[in-house]
Amino acid sequence: MGNGGGTRWSRGVRPGAPGSRTTRLELFFDLVFVFAFLNVTSLTASLPTPVNLFRCLLVLALLWWCWTGFAMVGNLVRADQGVLPVVGFVTVAAIFLLALSMPGAFVDRPGGLNGPLVFAGCYFLVRAAQLAIFGWVARSDPVRRRRWLLLAALPVVASALLLAAGLVPQRVADRPAAIALQLALWTAALVVEYGAGMALGGAYWQVVSAGHWAERHALIILVALGESVIALGIGPKFISGLPLSGPVVVAAALGIAVVAALWWAYFDTLAFAVEQTLHHTREPAPRARLARDVYTYLHLPMVAGIIFFALGLKDLLAEAAESDTPTWGVALGGFWITVLYGGVALYLLSLAACARRALRAVHWPLLAAVAVLALVAPVAARLPELVALALLAVLSVAATVAETVSEDGRRRQVRQLALEEEMDAEVEQSRWRQRHL
Repeated sequence: MGNGGGTRWSRGVRPGAPGSRTTRLELFFDLVFVFAFLNVTSLTASLPTPVNLFRCLLVLALLWWCWTGFAMVGNLVRADQGVLPVVGFVTVAAIFLLALSMPGAFVDRPGGLNGPLVFAGCYFLVRAAQLAIFGWVARSDPVRRRRWLLLAALPVVASALLLAAGLVPQRVADRPAAIALQLALWTAALVVEYGAGMALGGAYWQVVSAGHWAERHALIILVALGESVIALGIGPKFISGLPLSGPVVVAAALGIAVVAALWWAYFDTLAFAVEQTLHHTREPAPRARLARDVYTYLHLPMVAGIIFFALGLKDLLAEAAESDTPTWGVALGGFWITVLYGGVALYLLSLAACARRALRAVHWPLLAAVAVLALVAPVAARLPELVALALLAVLSVAATVAETVSEDGRRRQVRQLALEEEMDAEVEQSRWRQRHL
């Protein structure tokens, strides 16, 4: 990507820059993932079993790999310039079809197109489009072109495994064995994609703009949190005209309290601190590893935790809205308390892991909160559901307060540095506009 390649770049694909930020077109791309996340929760809510919960994780991991490909493309090249918008629109259409095919991604439903075939085909189309852009960028560099040929084989293998998994129920008579083999093939597809990403390291991740990379991942966390808010508003039975009762109001208020605590735990300080570390890491290989570990791999369990919480919240609200439900609700039971409390615990644990990897710091309040949630969950499973949600809200807010207080002067320093950067950028933008507009 030196000066000698400038003319080639200008023919349809323009390079990203160290100071680039998220474009409006990339925000448009993220809209389809809002729908995809909704379908992931619906996939599990329709049949709340451990096997279906694992399927939810598998689908979410593949969706995440598609999304992180979008993030890498937008970081390497300008997503809203040249031919990229057209490629992006085609890819977004494929993602939307992939989300529509989720209910039949494991077992084909009668009537219509073959669900597993559509899912595997859309996944391949998305990944192939992303890798085609990487191949265009690498075409003039023999070393990078050889690496690209290796990368191009990954979606072929992964899609073939997904397709094979869709054919399993038709070939194996023993249903438990068929399900186990199908889940194993899906897991193998994930191992191919994620394992190659781990092995290739800097050959796969190239972070041109640290600010863009951090901002894209922060925005997708907001998208996932939005899924929790949507779950509060349109639970599966809540939209059918049931009255706005006291239990529903209490559940909604408690749900917002938990969502606000989760937002604060990430965005108040940690997001700024990790981004500043990524900026400070200027050597390509260490920066690539940091971007991979902290953002691509450790943000996935964050998103999974939020979606699990949203899933549990949706079921809880549906119960609270029923007129024959007791005032404080019925006991959630082991499965739903695992989803609800486990989702929050997974989110907080991922935050602690991000802080440890990027900042070399142990955030004890977050780890303590995870331990408390694990200890309290068996008791909360026997409590009325609104009481269990109230306990979760208290613990989430307490963990956030403890985390904020324990940061002492570091929080002030990180936030002040972020504010100064923002103000300087605004001054530079104003100067440019005064000269050119």
